Parts: sequence; C-alpha cells; structure tokens
Amino acid sequence: MADYSTTFTVPQSAEEVYAAVLNVGAWWTGEIEGRPDEVGAEFAYRHLPQHFSLQRVVELEPGRRVVWQVVDSKLAFVSEPSEWTGSQIVFDITPEADGSGSDPRGPGHAAVTGAELRFTHLGLVPEVECFGACSTAWRHYVNGSLHSLITTGAGLPDPW
Repeated sequence: MADYSTTFTVPQSAEEVYAAVLNVGAWWTGEIEGRPDEVGAEFAYRHLPQHFSLQRVVELEPGRRVVWQVVDSKLAFVSEPSEWTGSQIVFDITPEADGSGSDPRGPGHAAVTGAELRFTHLGLVPEVECFGACSTAWRHYVNGSLHSLITTGAGLPDPW
C-alpha cells in the first residue's frame, strides 16, 4: 500500500518552507482553530459541510520536519467518515544544493539554493474510499496553495 506523497522544490530556504507549512490558515483553505506550532498542541480544520479533522502536533524540527497525528475526523463524502482518524500528515524539508562548489566555506561545499518539500499523508492509500478526492485536494493545497505561499507570499483560494 502506497501512502499519498508529493514533492516539490522551491528557491526559498528550508526555514522559509517550514514557516509557511506552520502558517496553516494561509494555505489550507477552511477554518483553522488551535495551534499548529507547538508539539502536543492540537488544531482543528473545518471545511463545512465536507470535512472536519483534528490534528495533534507530534513532531516539529525547525527547517526540517512537521508531523501531525489526525486524532479525529469526519468526512461527509465517504461511507466511513472517520477514515482519516489515526493517519499522519508529514512534511519533510531538505535543503537543496546547487553542486557548484561556490559556497563561501570553500571547495567541496555546495551552496544551498533552495529546499525540497516532501508531503506524505500516511494512511491515505488507494484502498481507502477518500483516496481520489483527498489526493486531488492535497494536490491543490500542497502543490498549489502551499507552493504559492512559499514562492509568492500568498496561498491560493479554495476552488471548491
């Protein structure tokens, strides 16, 4: 079973990507209530009447990684509304080097020229009912809205 995952690279730093991920309300269109920036904190996402989920922040590594555990969910468009409950939403951030060796630290050091973001929703697999709709939504929110927030400073409006 392959969990849904997508990756993109941007010219911004890993720290800028991390800050944008934590600015959830700017890219995940809907109502956000709570704190996504503190381990142990919880935040709710509501896009009524279709979606409710409650995420607990389980891991934060500044400039490197964000992990949310979905502790409750109600998806109105599938036969098992709690399909997301127990899944994890993971953002892995890796600095990208240009390979030129032009880093001020001298030969052998590649200059950092951006970052790669790998998004994975652990538990969102093709066998679950919401896979088609949810992976389509994640493509918009991650590859579209979050990417836009990172590169332009503004997320994209919700198309739904």
